[in-house]
Amino acid sequence: MKLSRPVSWFLLAFGVWSWVIWVTFIKNLWKDGSGLAFDDAGDPTGYFWVHLTLAVVSFVLGTVVGGIGLRGVRALRHTPSSSGTTS
Repeated sequence: MKLSRPVSWFLLAFGVWSWVIWVTFIKNLWKDGSGLAFDDAGDPTGYFWVHLTLAVVSFVLGTVVGGIGLRGVRALRHTPSSSGTTS
């Protein structure tokens, strides 16, 4: 299966975007002072574990989707372009 250039770039951008968003979210979750992520004793709450699980799944999916996009971009670079000349 061949991916078009726009689709390949979109998938690659989606993978990068996923990592940027979820890394930022995890940093904010870790520093949470509202009491949602950690209880008074400093132990993680259910909210923390659910959102950590969401982030890990999103990292994995973002990596897979971005990897597909990267492979598509690389394949397009190595594909000889048809210049319209004949031998």
